[in-house]
Amino acid sequence: MPNTTKPALEASLKKLLRQKPLDKITINDLTTDCGISRMSFYYHFKDIYDLVEWVCVEDGRRALQDKRTCDTWQEGLFQVFEAVLENKPFILNVYRSVGREKIESYLYKLTYRLIADVVEEKSAGTNMKEADKAFIAEFYKYGFVGVMLDWIAEGMKADYKEITDRVSILMHGSIDNSIGNFTYSKK
Repeated sequence: MPNTTKPALEASLKKLLRQKPLDKITINDLTTDCGISRMSFYYHFKDIYDLVEWVCVEDGRRALQDKRTCDTWQEGLFQVFEAVLENKPFILNVYRSVGREKIESYLYKLTYRLIADVVEEKSAGTNMKEADKAFIAEFYKYGFVGVMLDWIAEGMKADYKEITDRVSILMHGSIDNSIGNFTYSKK
């Protein structure tokens, strides 16, 4: 039988964040809304911020699913934007409550995997070092997250389809060039 506690806590958190700021939500509020015990909460999460992180990462994971290849990364990025917009009250409340650094951390985890999988696919058959692959993924991760953080900070008003298209234009051939530069510089 699948565990429904985490998704129930996620739904409660999102519901309560529509009513009040994160720093005013208590574990008692969450457990009462879910109809679970405090012990059940603590079985899954160490505190509310742990729940917030899980929700952010889980939303991103669901948005990305199988969109982490060189042919589908743009769709994955688009879906991350959609997931953030779909959860706008949650994201903006978390952004205001825990700050840009925490949202940055969540987005870094999410986008790193997206880019690392593309780098891995593109570098197949090369003798590229793992550290170089990681460096490339880290580099592009910062660009993706920076663009998304600016979009969040500006109230998510800009057209994210246009942002995704512009990122795609910018990225066209960039990862291939980076892999080529690292591979050739090691010979």
